[in-house]
Amino acid sequence: MHSVTDELVAAAMAGETGALRSIYEALAPRVSGYLRSHGSTDPEGLTQDVFLVLFQRLSDLTGGAAGLRTFTFSLAHARVVDELRARQRHPATVPYEPDTDRRTSDSAEVVAVRALDATQALALVDALNEGQRDVVLLRVVAGLSLEETATALGRSVGSVKQLQRRALLSLRSTAHERGVTP
Repeated sequence: MHSVTDELVAAAMAGETGALRSIYEALAPRVSGYLRSHGSTDPEGLTQDVFLVLFQRLSDLTGGAAGLRTFTFSLAHARVVDELRARQRHPATVPYEPDTDRRTSDSAEVVAVRALDATQALALVDALNEGQRDVVLLRVVAGLSLEETATALGRSVGSVKQLQRRALLSLRSTAHERGVTP
């Protein structure tokens, strides 16, 4: 590994290709390690970005070898901060896999069915008006979607939503009055 000296920096500033390569070979592994240790997902790509900017702005450099190292790592730091901020604005998405996710819980319908016997459930559903009963049976028992239920009943989706809402509120109230607790 090459060491960066004031003479090497002066030669690079003069445009000597070999000096530029020597600076890159001396500092690139350190820059890449710095970026990697700060959590960069693409340390090699950011290292390339750092040296592209560094070599473009080499004529403005002051301070010799020490100034070059300081400027190089200032660029590296700025690049990794930019990457981390961009990642925070656009967090990685993870697909939801219900078969492997342990945070799932049973639906209200499943809990109610487990807690109620068939006679109690039928008595509660019978207490609903005809429209509400049809919606609940098609949605819960038959497992139809809102759209499918609306089509089956010849109603709008909005109407089915409203009937379902009212039916669930009525079921809750009736169950509470009768002392049935799912």
